[in-house]
Amino acid sequence: MAEFIFKALVKAKGLDRQFYIESAAVSTEEIGNPIYPPAKRCLNQHGVWFDPGKRARQVTRADYDRFDRIICMDASNLRLIRRIIPSDPEGKIHLMMSYTGVGRDVADPWYTGDFETTFQDLLEGCEAMLIPF
Repeated sequence: MAEFIFKALVKAKGLDRQFYIESAAVSTEEIGNPIYPPAKRCLNQHGVWFDPGKRARQVTRADYDRFDRIICMDASNLRLIRRIIPSDPEGKIHLMMSYTGVGRDVADPWYTGDFETTFQDLLEGCEAMLIPF
């Protein structure tokens, strides 16, 4: 959801040529799977376009060199990404909600089914990331 929320915000500000946005998982559990149906429904309810062909892939060490920022949704993701990318000399790896000034995790809908709260957290974090632009 974060990928498509951020893409929508960037496009609305006319900044789409300045950004390359892509999402990836820290685990292998979902590799190759499409966007989770409840996440699709939530994005649709908010009018956020998403690529129906999107498939999950895992973060790789090479992503550190490909991207300016690597945003993690929660502390667990941060711990797991440190196994894939053990060093962050350029300070690229951040927690999403750190951009809002709040040091907490994005609400995880996996166990609660509450995709709306997750959407609102992601919207707040993505908007905060765009403040300098």
